[in-house]
Amino acid sequence: MARFNVNIALAGNPNSGLTTLYNQMTGGLQHQGVFSTPGNKTKEGPVKGHNGANVIELPGMYSLSEYTVDDMANRQILLEGKPDVIINIVDATNFERNLYLTLQLMELEIPMVLALNMMDEVYSNDIEIDMNKLSEILTIPVLPISASKNRGIHDLIHYAIEAADKHQVPTNIDFCKGHVHTAIHSISHIIEEPAREIGLPVRFCATKIVEGDKPVIRQLSLDDGDSAIIRDIIKDMEHHMDTDREAAMADMRYAFVEDVCKEVVTKEITTTIQHDRAIKIDKILTNRIFAIPIFLCIMVFIFWLTFGSLGSLLSDWLSVGVDWVIKQIGNGLLSAGASTEVYSLVINGVCAGVGSVISFLPIIAVLFFCLSILEDSGYMPRVAFVMDKLLEKIGLSGRSLVPMLIGFGCSVPAIMATRSLPSKRDRHLTITLIPFMSCSAKLPLYAMITAAFFPTNGTLVMAGLYITGILVSIICALIFNKTLFQGDPVPFVMVLPPYRIPAAKSVALRVWENVKGFIKKAFTVIFVATIVIWFLQSFSPGLTMVSDPSHSMLAAIGKFVSPVFEPLGFGDWRAATALITGLSAKEAVVSTMAVLTKATSGLTLAQMLSQMFTPLSAYCFLTFCLLYMPCVATLATVRREMGGWKYAFSTVLFQTGVAWIVAFIIYHIGSLFV
Repeated sequence: MARFNVNIALAGNPNSGLTTLYNQMTGGLQHQGVFSTPGNKTKEGPVKGHNGANVIELPGMYSLSEYTVDDMANRQILLEGKPDVIINIVDATNFERNLYLTLQLMELEIPMVLALNMMDEVYSNDIEIDMNKLSEILTIPVLPISASKNRGIHDLIHYAIEAADKHQVPTNIDFCKGHVHTAIHSISHIIEEPAREIGLPVRFCATKIVEGDKPVIRQLSLDDGDSAIIRDIIKDMEHHMDTDREAAMADMRYAFVEDVCKEVVTKEITTTIQHDRAIKIDKILTNRIFAIPIFLCIMVFIFWLTFGSLGSLLSDWLSVGVDWVIKQIGNGLLSAGASTEVYSLVINGVCAGVGSVISFLPIIAVLFFCLSILEDSGYMPRVAFVMDKLLEKIGLSGRSLVPMLIGFGCSVPAIMATRSLPSKRDRHLTITLIPFMSCSAKLPLYAMITAAFFPTNGTLVMAGLYITGILVSIICALIFNKTLFQGDPVPFVMVLPPYRIPAAKSVALRVWENVKGFIKKAFTVIFVATIVIWFLQSFSPGLTMVSDPSHSMLAAIGKFVSPVFEPLGFGDWRAATALITGLSAKEAVVSTMAVLTKATSGLTLAQMLSQMFTPLSAYCFLTFCLLYMPCVATLATVRREMGGWKYAFSTVLFQTGVAWIVAFIIYHIGSLFV
C-alpha cells in the first residue's frame, strides 16, 4: 500500500458511531484541526499504523443543506478543505434513513467509502445486506464494520486510503427521474461554467439550486437572464409534481433509497431485537409520569457516588499521596539548602496550588465515567426527548438540552454544540443560559467547601447547587423569551438510538480526555496562576517580602474588592481574591485558597475556611461561584459564536449581577433561620 499524506473525513448521521470509529482509528489521539473553520473546530488525529494518514471527525449531520450551523460548517470543510476521501459511516440497522445523506455526499465528487456500522446487530437479527450489489449500485466500496467491537476497521482504512490514492470518485450520481431529472439536468447545463470557475461540483450546485439553497446561489453569482430561466424551470417542476422544490428533492432521494433497499436487503428491516428491547425500556424511562423523577433519581445517585462515597474516598487517598510527595519535595529542598524564598515559592506556591487541584482528580473521573455511561447507553437523547415539552414552555426545544447537559462538563464545547440548533434565536438563548450549568471546573471548589462545612450532607448540598443553576436558567429563559429573544423555538425532531451496552474502550477514552484536560490545565493555567498568587501574597506593594499575607499586594487588591461581597456574607479579602483569580479558570479559586492557607503557619485548609466563612456564607459563596461570570475561555467562545465582544461583556455583567442577587437573597433569607 502506498505511503502518502491523506486526509480522511468521517461523515454520518448522529448516533451512527462517528466518535467510536474515530477512537478506533486513532486510539483516541487528537490534535488541533487543520480543517477547522471559524465556526467549527474539528477533531483530528493520526490513523494508527498508517503513516501520513489523518482522520477528521465531522459533527453528526442529516444533510448538506443550510439547516444548522454544523451542517454549513461540515459543508465548508468538505468543499473548501477538500479531504482526500470520505468515510460515510452508516447505521446498518437504520439503513434506509442513513442513505439519504450518502446520496448528497456522493455529489461532492470526492473519493468515498461506505462503512456499514453495527453489522453485528444486523446479523443477530438474521438480516442480510448484499454488499457487492450495494457497491455496484452506488459505485463506491462498501464494507461491513462494528466500530464498538473494532471489527472491519483495518480493511476500511485500507480501502479508504486506496480510494484516495486512485481518486476513485462515485460515478453514479444521477439518482433522479421524471420532472426532477429534467430540472436538475437543465440547470446543470446553465451553471456548469460558473460552478467550475468557483471550484464547486456541478451536480451538487444544481441540486442545491433546486432546493433553494441561498449560499450556493450567492456563490454562483448568476446573471439575471440565467436566474430567470432557472426560476421558470423550477416553477414548471413544482407545477407538474404538485409539490414544493424541497419536497420534490427529498421525495426523489427517498424513492431512490427505497429502490436500493429492495435490491440489496434480503429481509425487510421493520424491527430488530434492539428496537423491541428499546420499546420495552422506554415504557418506563420515557413514561409521561415517571420519566423526570427517574432522571432526577439517577442524577442524585451520580452525585452521591461522586461526592459522597467513591469519588470522595478516592480523592482522600490521592490527597494523602499528594501531601506525601509535597513533603518529600520540601525535605529535598531543605537538604539542598534552598533559600526561604525558593522553599516558599515551591512548597507554599506551586505545590500547594497545583496539589490542591490534582487531589480532586478522582471526582472528575467518577463524574465523567457516569455521564459517559448515560450517553453511550442511549439514555441522554431520551432525556432531551422527555424534557422537550417542559423546555418549550420557557422558549426552548429539546435540542437545547444536549448543549446544556454538555455544559455540566465544560461550557466551551457546550456553547460550540449549539451550532446544531436550527435558528439564531434558539442558539443565542441557549448560549446565554449554558454558563449557569455547573461545569466540572467548579467541582474541586464544591468538594473542598462541602468537606469543610457539610461533611454529612455533601450530596444534598451538591444537588442543591445544580438545581439552583437550573432554576436560575429557567427564570432567565422566561424573562428573555418575553424580551430579548421573543419567538417560538424550532420544533424538535430527534431520532432516538437503540439502547446499547457502552463499550469499555469508548467510555475509558472519554473519561481520559476529560481527565487529561484537567491535568493539562492544572500544570499550565493553574501552575502560572499559583506562581502569580504566591508572588502577590508574599510581597508588599513596595516589593519587600512579608511574613503576614494581610500586608501583601494580594491583600490590598482583595480589600479593595471585598466590600462588594460584604452583603453576601463573605467580605473576607481572601474570598474576594479567590473569586478574581477564578476568572482565569474556576479551579484557580481552590489553588488560591490553598496558597493562602500554606502562607498561614499551623492552619489547615478547613481551619482557614472556618475563619473566612460560616456554613451559610460558605453556601452563598458556592452559589456565587456557580453563577458568576464564566472563565476567559468561555467568554472567548461566546464572542466567537455570537459574533462580537459586546455579547461577551454583556454576559459578564449579566451573570455577575444575577450571581450577586441570588447569593444576596439566599444569605438574607438564610440569616432568618440561623
